[in-house]
Amino acid sequence: MGRSGTPENPAFRLSTQVELMFLGLYEHSIDEKGRMTIPFRFRGGLENGAYLVRGFEKNLMLMPTTVFEQFSEKVTKKSISDPAARKLKRLLFSFAEYVKLDESGRILIPQNLRTLVSINSTVVINGMKDFIEIWAPEIWAKEAEKMNDPESNSKKFAELDLSDD
Repeated sequence: MGRSGTPENPAFRLSTQVELMFLGLYEHSIDEKGRMTIPFRFRGGLENGAYLVRGFEKNLMLMPTTVFEQFSEKVTKKSISDPAARKLKRLLFSFAEYVKLDESGRILIPQNLRTLVSINSTVVINGMKDFIEIWAPEIWAKEAEKMNDPESNSKKFAELDLSDD
């Protein structure tokens, strides 16, 4: 069956899973109607539609339907009596939009979401494994600058346990 064998082969499944990951950084323009072309290599993961939601920074997140459903299930299980949980629900759901790729591989980013995150004519599209971030280039540049500080990174990430143990 070509490539890494058959679907029963673990190497084939891993290869397919990696291929469906959203990886990489792209810059695309937004047309006058607010449509953004999705990078070709990301389109397979969005065939069944996706949800465009407000991100945690001043950005948008584009989540495939299955990822959004799993994430929203976790969020909705949080108690409405918890103020932080209510704020999280507002952040995610009040601006959420279902989107589907058109025949040209584009999605429409509604004007209210573009305004919210200062997107004008160009965006930076950032693969985040199982979802995509969409940034205004100026805001992404500031975020990227923070990420390029090795001393700061080693302090921030030292607290995360990324070892195999």
